[in-house]
Amino acid sequence: MNPSCDVIIVNYNAGGLLKEAVASVLKSSNTRIIVVDNGSSDESLSLLDIFPSERLNIIKNTENKGFSAACNQGIAASSASHLLFLNPDATIQSADLQRLIEVLDSEQDIGMVGGLLLNDDGTEQGGGRRAMPTPWRLFVRASGLHHLGKWWPAVFFDLHLNKQPLPNKPLDVEAISGACMLTTKEAIEKVGLWDEDYFLHVEDLDWCQRFRLASYRIVFVPDAIIIHHKGSCSQRRPVWVEWHKHRGMLRFYRKFLSKNYPGPLMWLVSLGIWFRFTLLASVITVKRILA
Repeated sequence: MNPSCDVIIVNYNAGGLLKEAVASVLKSSNTRIIVVDNGSSDESLSLLDIFPSERLNIIKNTENKGFSAACNQGIAASSASHLLFLNPDATIQSADLQRLIEVLDSEQDIGMVGGLLLNDDGTEQGGGRRAMPTPWRLFVRASGLHHLGKWWPAVFFDLHLNKQPLPNKPLDVEAISGACMLTTKEAIEKVGLWDEDYFLHVEDLDWCQRFRLASYRIVFVPDAIIIHHKGSCSQRRPVWVEWHKHRGMLRFYRKFLSKNYPGPLMWLVSLGIWFRFTLLASVITVKRILA
């Protein structure tokens, strides 16, 4: 008998993509969906009226509480043994969900699994399997030096592993994407809830780091496929999204890495993070003015 599994989807103005995500999950057996809406102002929730209410629990927030806080609301509303956190702009089929559950339950020290995230054109996204962002790795990624990794992979190691050959079996990785994370209530009770001091972005890296510190393995499952319309829900407010992404990265460094590196280096990391945000925000603003 398959274990019980609830799918938690945090929604914020995802429009018709939310309907697609819910529809893909409801084709799976023995699953229930918990949609936590962060004060959406679009039609996304009304589009869900066509689905059976006994398999769909909608929690409506009057304001945007952030991704982590909404995920925690979903956890509190669930009584299932397994929890899949799925973005509202992602779809997963029954066989792929069952494959994730199979791998997660195959060994006791596996605490979290994620699948192969694909773009609309069938290419692999970078966030589905990745490494933790040490200061050097982050510099390599932000500066574009990761392109040199094809010649000197040991030096210019890329955070995102999608340029590496796709493994033919489940593979241990340092981190997966919050767009699709499957774990258990038992593991969450040991590791703790999502850190609500992250509003948007980097909270998934935080959780992966904490799972690893709790001696859990994180596994990438290449034959479990998720179609992810990446960025579809954040295109309306790109500067706002970048602000929270960079703020989250700074929190991650202060929380996990500040004790491992000298103070001057961490100051340089902070400076680099905010310099990069300023540069990106400027480019986005100029493009919008000229559009």
